[in-house]
Amino acid sequence: MMDWFKDLPLVFETPHWLWLLVIAPVLLVLRGQSGRTSSVLYPSAGLVLGVSRKVHRRWGGVPGLLHLIKILSLCLLVVALARPKWRKGSVTESERSGVDIVLGLDLSGSMWAHDFEVRNKPTDRLSVVKKVIEEFIRERPDDRIGIVAFSGAPYLVSPLTLNHDWVLENLDRLRIGSIPEQGTAIGSAIGMAVNRLNKQKSESRLIVLLTDGANNAGQIEPVQAAEAAASFKIKIYTIGAGQEGVVPFPLINRDGTPRRDARGNMLMGRSDSDIDLETLQKVAELTGGKSYHAEDATALNKVYEDIDKLEKTEKKLKIRHNYKEVFAFPLIFGLGLFLLEQTLSGTRFRRLP
Repeated sequence: MMDWFKDLPLVFETPHWLWLLVIAPVLLVLRGQSGRTSSVLYPSAGLVLGVSRKVHRRWGGVPGLLHLIKILSLCLLVVALARPKWRKGSVTESERSGVDIVLGLDLSGSMWAHDFEVRNKPTDRLSVVKKVIEEFIRERPDDRIGIVAFSGAPYLVSPLTLNHDWVLENLDRLRIGSIPEQGTAIGSAIGMAVNRLNKQKSESRLIVLLTDGANNAGQIEPVQAAEAAASFKIKIYTIGAGQEGVVPFPLINRDGTPRRDARGNMLMGRSDSDIDLETLQKVAELTGGKSYHAEDATALNKVYEDIDKLEKTEKKLKIRHNYKEVFAFPLIFGLGLFLLEQTLSGTRFRRLP
């Protein structure tokens, strides 16, 4: 279809046939100029001057009306040849150029620290982080998202997928101590995330890594893993969660669970918070990402909001129209008028020579 018809409710599949419509006014002009052919010859044109004048300029009357019907039928047949289509409706399609994101989440024992607050109540780091990540996932419906959790070893919680309900369901299941290996294997977690992203062909691939400690487990150093990510053009955003120094921390049983009193309340003590912000910053810089330090729930929310703004998904809207073929209407009416003209000119309004 030609571009200049695309915004009209009525469009033509083969609009070049419409140029034939210029013949209609030409036929009308020729009809007026030529008049009827005389059936009787006269020796002098002056004898029939008055008669010839009437015939020469005659537009009205039944013969003129029949001529108009014939031209109208011709125009309708030309319109039918142009294949008219009527727009029934339209569908907006989104062409997505999404971002592939792997969320790295620390599940080491230090995430029990209660230095975050929710409604003025001390809350452990992991509970707050999970709520913020959940909102982050919901705000990015067009991106494929996966999760790698880690403590002393990395664990694939969810592969990259657009099924965010599945991702959120697996996120909700995460608990401190669900990975038996002790420690914080930041480098290994980055390595697993890179392996999940390096074969993807999306325009933007990134890792959002949150930890509250320093790398003390695994066989890969964080900087080495970051260099590998940079070689695949994978960007890493790092988040150091929690306050530095001494923070409220529950007393821990031998099995890694927090101690509780008879009422079920956690027995709290104090513990040092060991966040390696320098290494996290270096990891981010090596890959072209950004490093953050979130000391409370509000700051953590702002961090994920900032990452969301920095890595926006490109959307292209494509409008697809639905059309119904209507060429049968001008075709039927055109043929009907042509048959009517032929019938009338050959019967009731037949002209004798």
